[in-house]
Amino acid sequence: MSSDANKAALRTYCESYRNPSADGFGGAADGFFAPKAQINIVHPFNELAGAADYKEKFLSSLLASFDCLRRSDYIAFGGNFEGGDWVTCTGYYSGHFAKPWLGIQPSGALAHLRFGEFHLLENGQAAESYIYLDIPELMIAVDQWPIADGPGKDRGFTGYLPGPITQDGLQWQANDPVHSTSSAKMVTSMLRNLATEDEAWRPYWHNDMLWYGPAAFGSFAGVENFAGFQVTFEQTFSEWIGGSVPGSQTRHFTRFADGNYICSGGWPSLNAVQTKPFLGQPATGKRLFMRVCDWWRRDQDLLMENWVFVDIPHVLLQMGFDIFGELAKDAA
Repeated sequence: MSSDANKAALRTYCESYRNPSADGFGGAADGFFAPKAQINIVHPFNELAGAADYKEKFLSSLLASFDCLRRSDYIAFGGNFEGGDWVTCTGYYSGHFAKPWLGIQPSGALAHLRFGEFHLLENGQAAESYIYLDIPELMIAVDQWPIADGPGKDRGFTGYLPGPITQDGLQWQANDPVHSTSSAKMVTSMLRNLATEDEAWRPYWHNDMLWYGPAAFGSFAGVENFAGFQVTFEQTFSEWIGGSVPGSQTRHFTRFADGNYICSGGWPSLNAVQTKPFLGQPATGKRLFMRVCDWWRRDQDLLMENWVFVDIPHVLLQMGFDIFGELAKDAA
């Protein structure tokens, strides 16, 4: 299918969440996911099989816990990676948090759950999907983050994160493929310069950049404030390995651009040895694997905004801390 047709399929799917049908978005899932789709969702969902599994184990749980559930996508676009046709979107689920969800006790008020999705389309349906949720952001918002030191004063802002300043994240139109290719190359080059002693990633960023990070890390405005986080984060680990490196157990399942917007995701995409305390946990010397994804907005020849997810509950589980088990203990 053409890129326009793929984006049209994604648009239909995204817009179906604005007003749920009698089956609570079930029809949208049936139409979008292939019957045997491989659907990967952050811990504790992990691997689901097809639309029926997605509805039963994920979507129905949201609908049971959040009244008046709606979804707002503020970035959506499509592209090609290694011969596959991909689409992506990110934004928020919002609703009245009325009943427990994953052990998180309801606030009895409006609550938000940030999501990000990547879908490999075949014949107009998602055959392989990766869905990220910032569950810690919800936990922190309702004051149920089960780590003793909390988000910490050294972390960035935690809270509802905005969409693009330019308000043009829904890229339903066709974009210049040459420009899109240059955007992808810009991000690929920047990523290769992360975890370098001379901070060689800096020239790719606008001085007033905005970095919207996972809640356990926080968000930062300005390249100097972001560097204060990024350098410390890098120094917490050794033996960084990222991307599709043979034998590393990491891979980027996709990376593509559409105009000024670029995305990338891995399941996992990073692994490194923890040498210092991290997320309130002591140094273990273990190699941790991180499921990470990003969306970037380019402004001329610099990167201006970056939305990031890390599957924090999955990282903590590797460190011996079961975040959902801790919630269950607190509720007992």
